[in-house]
This record gives sequence, structure tokens and C-alpha cells, in this order.
Amino acid sequence: MTRAAFILLTIGAALFVALLAWQGFGAVTTTLMSAGWGLAVVAAFHVVPLALDAAAIAVLVDRSAHHGSFCTALRARWAGESVNSLLPAGQIGGPVLMVRYLAHHGARMRDAAAAITVSTTTQALSQMLFALLGILLFGAQGNLSDQRGPIIAVTVVLALCVLAFCILQRRGMFGRVLRVAARVFGKRNWDGLALRADAVDEAIRALYRDRRKVAASFLLNLAGWIVGTGEVWLILYFLGHPVSWHEALLLESVGQAIRGAAFAIPGSLGAQEGGYLLLAPLVGLPPDAALAMSLAKRVRELVLGIPGLLYLHHSERRYQRRRTRQAAWQGSE
Repeated sequence: MTRAAFILLTIGAALFVALLAWQGFGAVTTTLMSAGWGLAVVAAFHVVPLALDAAAIAVLVDRSAHHGSFCTALRARWAGESVNSLLPAGQIGGPVLMVRYLAHHGARMRDAAAAITVSTTTQALSQMLFALLGILLFGAQGNLSDQRGPIIAVTVVLALCVLAFCILQRRGMFGRVLRVAARVFGKRNWDGLALRADAVDEAIRALYRDRRKVAASFLLNLAGWIVGTGEVWLILYFLGHPVSWHEALLLESVGQAIRGAAFAIPGSLGAQEGGYLLLAPLVGLPPDAALAMSLAKRVRELVLGIPGLLYLHHSERRYQRRRTRQAAWQGSE
């Protein structure tokens, strides 16, 4: 863990504990425990948006190859989400490990990097649209008369940042970054890395030229966000604080946008809880229920994330053993 990640994690953990202490550990825990076995239902339901996100990756790779199968993409997405949720790697750790996983299962590294980069971009763009959808739908009820303008303005700014990132990709972002690094840290030969970066950039441009695949990835990611609203609806139902569908949509869309904005904090610890506390009054949700909802999401992350990390570790060990056997076999020839 880098020093910056450690500092951010410490700040997030402090905010997390402070918010729980402010509302009372006992009250929040009692509300959470009232969900009972409903938390298992929530964890099982999350597989649906997870599968849609995996499909958004699968459409971007060659379906004729083994690495292009939906099951491979699903395992990669599961492992990547587990890393993002539970390890102090920020939101960059998951995509990096998804690229590595796909490369270990038959994909060329450049194709895996291109697919995950484009999928991550379409996911971010669809998240912005999802946030706007929740704001507009809820604002139509008149409940966001004061907050609607600032929230929409922030969402549009974030969307423009994602669009700028997309444009940079099409103009050879990875190659440019490597060449800048070579000028700044010119103590080693960067030519090999620059060539690989150029290959990734070309693969990304090729994907963006295939508008059907990109559009399909975008729509599947958007469907994943919308279906994910059901998770909030289920959690609050089991907590004894049921809300309407459009209220659940507001909580999920804006809550996920806040979590995304706090991507630098590992697991968005503290930021997610603070976001739900800010949104709770808009839907008439008590503060302890808002924090219990956030904790229920944390429980779901543990239920799915710990097995995901164990699977990733097992997969990495199998890959390393396979490489060792191949090296030994080649050395014996």
C-alpha cells in the first residue's frame, strides 16, 4: 500500500467510525440485524448486475476464442470487484487484475487491456447517465427543487471528464504517458514498453471503431446500474423501511456517483456512508437506516468479495505452477 493510499484509508476509516458513533453503534447495528437472512438474498441478487457488467466486457472481446466466453468475463469481473471493494488498491486495482486474469486465460495482453479500458469507460459514462436519470425522475416529483441544479451540474462535469478520458484513449493515451515517463525518468530503456503501449492504443482505437460493440457494452453497463436499484429496494425492505422504486433509484444512482467520486479512498470507506446520510432526508429515511443500508452493502461485499479474493489467489497460483511446468519442459528439450 502506498503512503497516499494509507492516508486516504485512515481518513475514510475515521469518517466511517465517526458517522457510526454519531448515530450510535447500537441503533445502527440493531437496524442492520433486523434484516436477518434478507442480507443473503441481497448478496444473491447482486449476481444479476454483476453478470450484466461481465457481459459488457464479454462483448468487447473475440467470442470465437476461449477468453471471450461469458464465464471467463464473469470470473474476471467478480475478482476485479472483490479487489476494488476489499483491498486498499483504489479503483485502479480491479481493472488491472481483470486485465491480468483475461491474459492468463488466453487473451493477448493488448486485447485484454483494450477491452477492460473501453468497458471501464462505458461503465463510467453509463453511471453518469444513470445518476442523471435518478435525479430527473426524482426531481419530477418536486423533492429536489433546491438541490437539483448543483447535483446535475456536478454530474455533467464528471461526465465531461469521462468523455475527455475517452478522447484521450482514442488519441493514444498509453503511448503518450509512456513517452512522457521516458523523458522524465530517462534512466532505462523505455522502447519495449512504449511499443506495447502503442499496441494497446491501437487495440483500443479498433474497439472504438466497432460502434456496435461499444454501444452494446454501454447499454449492458447501464442495465447493470438500473437493475442494481433492486439491491437498495431489497435492503430497505428487509430493514423495515420500504421505499418506492424511484426513491430507491435516487439513492442508488446518486449514492453510486458519490462513491465513484471518492474512488481514491479504498472501498470509498466513509464517503459512501456520508453520501447516504445526505440523501436519506430526501426520501424520508432515518439516519440509522441510511447507515444500516450502507453497512448491508458492505456485508454483501464481504460475502461475495472474500470468496472472490480466494478464487483470484487460487487462479494466480495455478497460473504460476503452469508457467513453472512449461519452463521446466522447455528447459529439458
